[in-house]
Amino acid sequence: MPATLTGALWLKGLHPGIPGLSCPLRALTGVPCPTCFLTRAAEAALIGDLSGSLQWHLFGPIVALGLVLWSVLALQQRRLIPKGLPFWPLPVVAGGLISYWLLRLSNNSWPSG
Repeated sequence: MPATLTGALWLKGLHPGIPGLSCPLRALTGVPCPTCFLTRAAEAALIGDLSGSLQWHLFGPIVALGLVLWSVLALQQRRLIPKGLPFWPLPVVAGGLISYWLLRLSNNSWPSG
């Protein structure tokens, strides 16, 4: 499953015309959520467009790297949640994501997309 998700994002990065999902919070309220544009940023990072990825969302390369590592470990161990996968980065990344979101909200710095 992780490799399928990573592969789908990579393919969508190569072919942006493939339809995707939009943010329900942004559709309902007009306020982008903390992960708005993160999918596009991860897609860009997975195809090697680091500059484009960072323009969409600062966490795009981090998510792309995490997906690749998760995919490799899951395939090697044949487990959805591989043994030895550290969970300590999750609260750190979540805190950083919320901080980055609040900064973007205060600066109104969202890409047009």
